[in-house]
Amino acid sequence: MRYFLLGFVLLCIAVVSIAGFRGDKTRRPPIELFPDMDRQPKLRPQEHNNFFGDQLSSRLPVEGTVPRSKPFVVGGRNIYPFEDDPVNTGRVPGTTNFVETIPVPVTTQLLARGGQRYTINCAPCHGAAGDGKGITSKYGMIAMANFHDARLVKMPDGEIFNTITYGKNLMGAYGPNVATADRWAIIAYIRALERSRLASLDDVPESLRSTLKK
Repeated sequence: MRYFLLGFVLLCIAVVSIAGFRGDKTRRPPIELFPDMDRQPKLRPQEHNNFFGDQLSSRLPVEGTVPRSKPFVVGGRNIYPFEDDPVNTGRVPGTTNFVETIPVPVTTQLLARGGQRYTINCAPCHGAAGDGKGITSKYGMIAMANFHDARLVKMPDGEIFNTITYGKNLMGAYGPNVATADRWAIIAYIRALERSRLASLDDVPESLRSTLKK
């Protein structure tokens, strides 16, 4: 046993003498167990390269391939996923404030798409009417948000977008599963669900008021 302890102490001394203590300052380069992780064979943008005929390292996408990201067209403007834009973040650019209203045009097609995506992704928990009484409530999950609560009715659209993207409390993040355009479509549909209960007779076109059931 004492030989084991002696060997262990000698090993510790050897390791410390070679690697040093954590936080020590030294002019010697660090020990690299896998140097290829630090220095990889690669070409930097705009660097000279003899391999290609035009001698350039930067290449155009291969013809026929599908790009990793496509712009989201809003009002004739291309918005890419990496841009600090309300469409991508739900926030006012350069701030942490959420946008109050949906930054994309609300159309019949957008509402139809939102209804479809809501039914797939949201209705199981929040219910078809948005009242938090989805099928999961029958299995003990009772903390589902009711979109008709005053707090959520007054919540900025950007904050709802942020919750869908990153999740909150028991709700997981849907950003990886639901496209940006579909998240805004879902929000538009949620607002339509809220309006269905909060609207007054004055909100209905006069030509259609006679068709309402009393």
